[in-house]
Amino acid sequence: MTMGTTTQAYGEPWYWDNRYAHESGPFDWYQKYPSLAPLIKLYVPSHHQRILIVGCGNSAFSEGMVDDGYEDVVNVDISSVVIEAMMKKYSNRPQLKYIKMDVRQMDEFQTGSFDSVVDKGTLDSLLCGSNSRQNATQMLKEVWRVLKDKGVYILVTYGAPIYRLGMLRDSCSWNIKLHVIEKLVVEEKSGHPIWELTNPVPLENDGRSVEELLGKIPDVHYIYVCTKDESLKTSSK
Repeated sequence: MTMGTTTQAYGEPWYWDNRYAHESGPFDWYQKYPSLAPLIKLYVPSHHQRILIVGCGNSAFSEGMVDDGYEDVVNVDISSVVIEAMMKKYSNRPQLKYIKMDVRQMDEFQTGSFDSVVDKGTLDSLLCGSNSRQNATQMLKEVWRVLKDKGVYILVTYGAPIYRLGMLRDSCSWNIKLHVIEKLVVEEKSGHPIWELTNPVPLENDGRSVEELLGKIPDVHYIYVCTKDESLKTSSK
């Protein structure tokens, strides 16, 4: 995702309605399911868990999860156009549910109703628009609310720790682990990846240690695995 004139509208329903009205095929932000599957299986080991995909768009990610055995995948998006299209497309897949919803206000979901939440680019989209910090904080608080205690929020983002850690920590009570994956995975590429996907990257308070380990500007997507911890909220009072 690059910053430009269109990114200012990423938080607006009309932008996504217009975009999806003209997009016929599926599109996955950042990473497709097969590349992230080892990490998903590590933190969402049970196929019986209830999973929420925020800002689902017309991604095939949820389809990949169901093909891999996950049985209850709920998808929300602010665009009524894409939700209607996806409901029609997957009408024969009862494991997939699609609901038009603003991630900043997910009132239809009860507190503690999901085991895990997956976000590929939705927080980043909100951070591109107006009132970005306020909107991002509202979203994170809602994600935290709908998660069960010890549930995980898996955030896939281009935001390095110096840009994301403070926001995550200020919003809610999380235990945070960091993983990274190369932006472009070429199957025939020789050698090893910059960092093994399933191994957490050592994370110091401000995240600057990551830069020392991976290089100044590593060509990676950052994956923050944030575990909801009610005890942290209680102890901080």
